[in-house]
Amino acid sequence: MRVLVVGGGGREHALVWRLRQSPSVTVLHAAPGSAAIAQLAKVHDVAADAVQEQLELAQHLQAELVVIGPEAPLVGGLADALRSAGIACVGPSAAAAELEGSKAFAKEIMNAAGVPTARHETFSQESAALEYLARHEGAIVIKADGLAAGKGVTVAQNRAEAEAAVRECFEGRFGQAGARVVIEECLVGTELSFICLCDESGIVPLASSQDHKRLGDGDTGPNTGGMGAFSPSPLCDDVLQQRIIDQVVAPTLAELKDRGLLFRGFLYAGLMVHEGDFKVLEFNVRCGDPETQVLMARCDGDLGMWLLACARGELAMLSKGFDGGIAWSKEVAVGVTLASKGYPQSSEKGVCIGGLEKAQGAVVFHAGTRAGCSGWETNGGRVLTVCATGADYAQAAQAAYAAVGVINFDGMQFRRDIAKKL
Repeated sequence: MRVLVVGGGGREHALVWRLRQSPSVTVLHAAPGSAAIAQLAKVHDVAADAVQEQLELAQHLQAELVVIGPEAPLVGGLADALRSAGIACVGPSAAAAELEGSKAFAKEIMNAAGVPTARHETFSQESAALEYLARHEGAIVIKADGLAAGKGVTVAQNRAEAEAAVRECFEGRFGQAGARVVIEECLVGTELSFICLCDESGIVPLASSQDHKRLGDGDTGPNTGGMGAFSPSPLCDDVLQQRIIDQVVAPTLAELKDRGLLFRGFLYAGLMVHEGDFKVLEFNVRCGDPETQVLMARCDGDLGMWLLACARGELAMLSKGFDGGIAWSKEVAVGVTLASKGYPQSSEKGVCIGGLEKAQGAVVFHAGTRAGCSGWETNGGRVLTVCATGADYAQAAQAAYAAVGVINFDGMQFRRDIAKKL
């Protein structure tokens, strides 16, 4: 099977790495890919969100399956264009992708489907949002409505922080994404990442995982796109998994279907779990980052086969022959993200990265890197995610941090407590 992976970050590096090991995959391409991905697949210099160019590339390559990694091309309609041309792809329609493209739309769907979520209000005017904040004390969450590269959420600890976050949105920090703002209650508990492969025929859950959103140890500092992850989550036993499918995933897909919206792809539910109960924080319509990296480190099945079944709307048929769905290693995976100086507010590019060749006992997935004259260089905010597996969380974390210890670049930031608080 000829496969094209759209994207070029750490998530796509991990997907390509795993697909390279899939018996069903014979030829592997990526666009735009990266220098690291080019070591595993043929890369093509086509921007991920360039819908027409990606379509033409898929046609030229005679791709039998396209796996869309990032959210922007999904919201931009790439899946629709590919399906209209008869090309199987993993990714929902643009209309269904608004689950991630608009937080207000996601809340609308959750409300209609009866999905448990935080209390919330949506505002399109700054004055109305500030008036709402004046009536609330304590911690509260401010979200830019649209796509903001994982940086549009502020967990404000007081009214001053909340008002500043609202003003940033309406003053254009996030462009059109901040033209509307969702304000919601601040939930307490532990975050759980629950991702499923979904189509109109069935739901196949991936292994559970937990992300670490805050920049600093002990969940301090600003929110980021994710500073590390581990899988599986000790929070998510078989009972909780089934409850999430029954109360979140299935009703959400049913509501989309009732509205005529096609969903074939990854549905990511970010949940806050507290005392055995849960509420949905957000939906993504693709695999998470850095969750994908630890999931791919544990995936034992033929991933290409499952993705093709999803793209064809045949998950239920395939699942009948594989009791329990996709095969997963019994080992634990821990991933530690290394970020550049200034992240998440800014990032440094062109800084030399040393020690990668010494990182033994781990898999290093590249996100914001490039090949420079003297070797690897930084090329973004989150630079690398170092993943290792082990018999338990302590063993996997020890192996991951041992590999982190030999990697270095000026201004390197990372958390030292990934998988330490379970």
